[in-house]
Amino acid sequence: MLRISGPEARDFLQGLITNDTKRLDAGAVYSALLTPQGKYMSDFFLIPDGPDAVLMDLPGGQAAAVAQKLAMYKLRAKVAIEPAELSVERGLGPVPADGFADPRHPDLGWRRYGTDLAESPEVAQEIEARRVKLAVPEAGVELIPDDTYILEVGFDRLNGVDFRKGCFVGQEIVARMKHKLELRKGLKRVSVSEPVPVGTEILSGGVTAGTLYSQAEGTGLAFLRFDRVGDAMTAGAASVAVLEEA
Repeated sequence: MLRISGPEARDFLQGLITNDTKRLDAGAVYSALLTPQGKYMSDFFLIPDGPDAVLMDLPGGQAAAVAQKLAMYKLRAKVAIEPAELSVERGLGPVPADGFADPRHPDLGWRRYGTDLAESPEVAQEIEARRVKLAVPEAGVELIPDDTYILEVGFDRLNGVDFRKGCFVGQEIVARMKHKLELRKGLKRVSVSEPVPVGTEILSGGVTAGTLYSQAEGTGLAFLRFDRVGDAMTAGAASVAVLEEA
């Protein structure tokens, strides 16, 4: 986790990330940092931390690279970028007074921050099942640095990108995909007859149609070429079929 602090912290982030930092006035914000080529680098939750600081809750394995990239963009901005020694607890049900609703979807519960926080394995398992059911991509699985285009995995559906906020890194590519192109591939929910390893190739009529990723309770997330989707797809020993949108 990172803390970005200083009188220009929000303005600094505003010119870089895919979402609008003005939304921090209402709670947590889901956003991403992209490469100049419009590809995914990291996704994260932004959490207001007083008037002059923002917490960036991001996958631990991405923190160092993101901190380095932010420092490169810093120039003369009056901000400090440093690690935040905090833990995260996720939960379901009513949002506690010191918690923040997950901004991606109401069914994903809440998050709160402090020291020595933990969540039960049962809660983690339920949230994972809901994530798959709702077709929410996860860093390191469906979200691949320097490869994934965020609109192909539903960032706009998950309140992760604001097309009216103005410029951000990679904005030109994202805007072009939004307004000028019909997506030919992307993340879809599928039924899976039995579990198979993450990354298993999906075949349709003997031709590669995509890749199967996260799975839970008979549902999976698949990255598919839409022109190759068929009625009798397989992934290893499993039968696969596209489900209706969640």
